[in-house]
Amino acid sequence: MARAVVLGGGMVGAAMAMDLQRHGVATTLRDLKPAGAAAMASRWGFALEAADLSDPAAIGAAVADADIVLGALPSRLGDQAMGAVIAAGKPYVDIAFVADDLRHHHAAAVAKGVPVVFDCGVAPGVSNLLCGVGAHTMGRCDRLEILVGGLPVSRRWPFQYKAPFAPWDVLEEYTRVARVVQGGRLVEKEALTEPELVDFPAIGSLEAVNTDGLRSLVDLPVPDMVEKTLRYPGHYELMRVFRETGLFGLDPVDVNGQAVVPRELMARLLFPKWTYEEGEPDLTVMRVRAEGLVDGQPVRWDWSLVDRYDPETGLRSMSRTTGFTATVVALRILRGDAPPPGVHAPEALWRDTDAILAGLADRGVHYHFRSTPRG
Repeated sequence: MARAVVLGGGMVGAAMAMDLQRHGVATTLRDLKPAGAAAMASRWGFALEAADLSDPAAIGAAVADADIVLGALPSRLGDQAMGAVIAAGKPYVDIAFVADDLRHHHAAAVAKGVPVVFDCGVAPGVSNLLCGVGAHTMGRCDRLEILVGGLPVSRRWPFQYKAPFAPWDVLEEYTRVARVVQGGRLVEKEALTEPELVDFPAIGSLEAVNTDGLRSLVDLPVPDMVEKTLRYPGHYELMRVFRETGLFGLDPVDVNGQAVVPRELMARLLFPKWTYEEGEPDLTVMRVRAEGLVDGQPVRWDWSLVDRYDPETGLRSMSRTTGFTATVVALRILRGDAPPPGVHAPEALWRDTDAILAGLADRGVHYHFRSTPRG
């Protein structure tokens, strides 16, 4: 039986471990405090072990017996964790929202002979695959647009939001400079800017703003590309007020003789308010749009996703749509359907999109495609 190790015991890591175990892979989930996944482990049969995943040496020891490793760590741990897994000579599929381009590990992965796929979630992840299809199969691709968000089904004042992953990473998303491509040029914009309302059937109007979700996609030969994150209207205005007040800053502030990092304080304060209650439903909505020419005719290709909390497994939508993307790719690697050794962004796997989407559909995550003429 193949053996897998999942690094990170949060909601997404537990979803990964469950899916691997139920697909015949002996799986161990490792985290500094793995007890949070105890109920899932008991139900689905994967193992739990404690490990200090901030220590590269501990990661090397934790993955020593694995045939494949999956990463579901906070962004601040993602880079060094990848380095440690590659040094151990293990294939790796990772979802960490790391600021740096993780392809700087490419030469090391080639030397070790292991394939590594980073940003392998829903967005970034499936969004990259679909953009790769548009960029490489249209006769000419003129524009790519990604709109995506994870939301609670019930809106509650004042935040109208809950976090399906680490609050620190949400605040990172709200502060990191957003890169877009305009007229063939890479342009940097402040996060949370250029708000627009977008209507989604069965959900209503959502607000979209600039965030740094294009990441490696900026290398595609497409002259206009943008990624925006979706929230219920009203949420972003409050976040902009917090940010302008300095509450998302990283420089310590003296408070009565104590050095306080504002973002650490905000993450600590927001976490209990942004945490889902047991059984509280969420949803994930995404639309990836490619515009260009096919057989000389202007067309628009739309891929859409509306996914909801699964009461049968108890998994939230963001955990499923993110974690299952990584496990589908990991299982393909275990079966020999792996990219060559090296570190790869998801769009490098665009030829495998149909197989990956079929794997997600088998797990109840359905993407819908529509092609329409564009005037």
